[in-house]
Amino acid sequence: MKHLSSIFAVIMLSFAVPAWLNAQEYAPVPVTISKEKVKVDGKVYYSHIVLERQTLYSISKAYNVTIDQIYEANPAVKAEGLKKNAIILIPETVQDSRNIPERQPKQKQKKTGSDEYIIHTVKWYENLEAISEKYGVPVEAIMEVNGLTGNKLRKRQKLMIPVGGTWSVQAAADTTAVQAAAEDSPVRKQEETAIAAESGKVNAVLVMPFDAHGLKPRTGSIDFYSGTLMAVKELGDRGADIDLNVYDASGGVIPVTEERLGLSDIVIGPVSAGDLAKTLDKCPDHTFIVSPLDHRAEYLASEHANFIQVPTPSLLLYEDLAEWIREDRQSEDEKVIVIYEKGARNIETMGVMSTILEKDGIPFSTFSYSILEGRDVQEPLMQMMNQNAANRVLVMSESEAFVNDVVRNLNLLIHSEYDVVLYGPSKIRSFETIEVDNLHNTRLHTSIAYYVDYDDPAVMDFVRKYRALYNTEPTPYAFQGYDIASYFLGMVSEYGKDWTARLETNEKEMLQADFRFIKEEGKKGCVNSGIRRIVYGPDYSITLLKD
Repeated sequence: MKHLSSIFAVIMLSFAVPAWLNAQEYAPVPVTISKEKVKVDGKVYYSHIVLERQTLYSISKAYNVTIDQIYEANPAVKAEGLKKNAIILIPETVQDSRNIPERQPKQKQKKTGSDEYIIHTVKWYENLEAISEKYGVPVEAIMEVNGLTGNKLRKRQKLMIPVGGTWSVQAAADTTAVQAAAEDSPVRKQEETAIAAESGKVNAVLVMPFDAHGLKPRTGSIDFYSGTLMAVKELGDRGADIDLNVYDASGGVIPVTEERLGLSDIVIGPVSAGDLAKTLDKCPDHTFIVSPLDHRAEYLASEHANFIQVPTPSLLLYEDLAEWIREDRQSEDEKVIVIYEKGARNIETMGVMSTILEKDGIPFSTFSYSILEGRDVQEPLMQMMNQNAANRVLVMSESEAFVNDVVRNLNLLIHSEYDVVLYGPSKIRSFETIEVDNLHNTRLHTSIAYYVDYDDPAVMDFVRKYRALYNTEPTPYAFQGYDIASYFLGMVSEYGKDWTARLETNEKEMLQADFRFIKEEGKKGCVNSGIRRIVYGPDYSITLLKD
């Protein structure tokens, strides 16, 4: 892969997104005044956590103190300098009360002749009508003062808002009064959420086993990361400001610190269930961890409310197969047969399937055999089938050798003029020993977590951009990285701290997977229940069924 060297050139234990990925030019991180105060030797101090790219100057200006006052309260800072994630004390001053959030009127004013103006910085979600309503100033007046000939505004554009007219004074006063009296109102919270997203409050962490220092870097992780970068770039182009910190979790070591986890809105990764469990142990409850690739990690959702499982669990895929059979069955003459390997019966999955098939009174038969008996099963299967109606066969096994034998036997029955429709696990598509012709002959129906429709315009657009950027084809890992970053970072950017409350109602069809998150009974975290159904046709077509 030609892009490996360029990608690894920027991978470190932790780094922010490169400047070319941001929707705006590099700028120091805004300083938010801490809500935490402590009392030391009778004096009150703010407890401030230093973020990356914050400076003594920006901190002193935000808190309205001098740099010397910060040095006096923190001798180590003067001796060793300002360190990221360090907690420093900021003395409370009498003037602290004059610190006013940027969105309130009268924070910046410019006197022009006899008129007074407020300098307003345009947010990404604002238009002229919203700004007009905010300040109580007609749109026409704002356009005239600023020499605007149209309604189009740019992000961070500076506008002069006239407040000297009789029509604006009362509106500005009312706005100030309402803001002071309704700190916890829904409108105020919605505004704060939007401002947080616009001003760079999306702090994300990506943890992947890159094995960057090994002889063979993991290409799957690199591909996932490459897709993630494309999603971050596109979100940035649409106005989101995302700070992505990337960590190499090779060898089971989770290098991300508890402090960084606490400062993050969301963590994508690591990959394995074991590494995810280690990260959850270090992670505070307010930071959500997304499991990106391991379907076996679902069990972590049972005890962790801040855990989100993206790969759809195997049990849900089998459940959908059983539901699909129930939907497809046209008459009582059609037979339903469940085949599983002798000695390897999945009792839990069989129980789910039985419940679904039996709830509407659909009869079914079960048949099991060992791989050594494969040559002698056609006659028993014939006796269970109806040669004059469809026979819907569900194979419940993820053993390649056993599934291959089942498919071979079913094809022999089809040649004997039995109408057979096969319902199989998603893994069946990756079994190399199974002849694809046999899957088409049996009209394979499979419920699957991931499937890319290359005729989809959105997929074609992604492939073109990926080729142009990395000079190679996107793998399933690249699609997965793009889908997860687009969905979750977009959610945090759009809804701010309230994004998790909207998770279960925000269903989306992504490039490779469908995201439908649910809280299953007995589980604290969320699990993806998104499933795609595909059918192999006898004409060698593969069709993705739409809901």
